[in-house]
Amino acid sequence: MTVVCLVILAGIFWGDFFLKNYIESHVDKRDERAICKGKFLIRKHHNKGMMLNAGQKRRRLVAAVSLAFTLILTVVFIVSLGRRGNNLLRLGLALLLGGAFSNTYDRLRRGYVVDYVSFPVKWQAFRKIVFNCSDFCIIIGALLSALGML
Repeated sequence: MTVVCLVILAGIFWGDFFLKNYIESHVDKRDERAICKGKFLIRKHHNKGMMLNAGQKRRRLVAAVSLAFTLILTVVFIVSLGRRGNNLLRLGLALLLGGAFSNTYDRLRRGYVVDYVSFPVKWQAFRKIVFNCSDFCIIIGALLSALGML
């Protein structure tokens, strides 16, 4: 299970890394493209803060907090690898860390996180939110980690 978790973590980081680079070089900020029979929208957004651009005027603080949480979770993940059982926790941490590494890398390297997918729903407040694959992995990983700790 350890190798599987490491492959998942690396796959999320590298997969989202390549997607973000593709979006940066091939999608204009004014573009909005429907994909998967209109179930998703592709658009480029530079998130200069945390979730929903919170803290965008304090980017260095956001990057430092992101790095600190990522490092703490990395230590928890490494400790979990040395223990038997609790594969759900390890899987959750692998998903969470793959996404955290990707978004933290963006914050440190680019100064913002590249987001690129949203949903064409009628509720405009939700339609305006733009995600990336790492965001979904962080959410799912946090849920699985919480369930694994029960």
